[in-house]
Amino acid sequence: MAREPAGEFRLPRLMTMANPMSFQERRWTSRDGLSLFARDYPAAGTEQRLPVICLHGLTRNSKDFEDIAPIIAAWGRRVVAADVRGRGQSGRDPNPDNYQPKIYARDVVEMMAALNIERAVFLGTSMGGIITMTMMAVRPKAVAAAILNDVGPAIAPEGIARILGYAGKAVEIGDWNDAADYVRQTNAVAFPHFNDEDWHRFARRTFRQGSDGPELDYDPAIKGVISKPPSRIVLWLTRQLFKRLARKRPSLLVRGMLSDLISADIADRMQRMAPGMQRIDVPGVGHAPMLTEPEAVDAIEQFLRTVP
Repeated sequence: MAREPAGEFRLPRLMTMANPMSFQERRWTSRDGLSLFARDYPAAGTEQRLPVICLHGLTRNSKDFEDIAPIIAAWGRRVVAADVRGRGQSGRDPNPDNYQPKIYARDVVEMMAALNIERAVFLGTSMGGIITMTMMAVRPKAVAAAILNDVGPAIAPEGIARILGYAGKAVEIGDWNDAADYVRQTNAVAFPHFNDEDWHRFARRTFRQGSDGPELDYDPAIKGVISKPPSRIVLWLTRQLFKRLARKRPSLLVRGMLSDLISADIADRMQRMAPGMQRIDVPGVGHAPMLTEPEAVDAIEQFLRTVP
């Protein structure tokens, strides 16, 4: 069963860290020639613990982890937050067919080799969780444990429909106020308690400064892989990969209580498939928790204490 959030309801907010820029920029070239990028946060202290690899959602990028990454690093773990190809500072692929989990997982394997990481704890938000599950087919020994942020082997069609309603579509943005209005319109259902400052910070993670103003920080072609319903074979394979991940390795599901992608029923089914999986339902947020909510931070800290 899900662990009940402790204490009274606390508003989920975008946190402002004292030193959010304490990372090194890492670049390497994929086997097919794309320049890829990651933020590398050094671990505090001298204790050697497994690093944490953070993988973002479909239209997101490594900036989504700019608050939680320093927190985890302060606990004594190196944190690497990647820009998946086609997002952020990673190159855009001239072949849109490469925007798929198997290629993303291959990029992660190459990133780990470039950064001298053999095994890690994976923290995957939405698509990042799917990449984590795909790692069980590509390089299972690389995954020591997993935190799945509002994602699983099944996802609710209404959540996919909402994401497809805006992902990859052209949008006219004149300035950063327009950008904040855009992310408010597309994400208000997930973060009903956000204020104007929160939405402006969210916009800075979603857009980048272009020559004519803010522009979305991803290749519009990335939505192709989710625009087609998955086949039965793909659904079956995803379930098998999830079972292999969550039954054989420490795992934690972080779910937004308001999520339209991972319903309570889907989360319950995930726990039946993997009875040892831990779970926290974060109040007041939908898809996907920012991971700076007090309940999420507490659950992640407790979970990481149980893995090397």
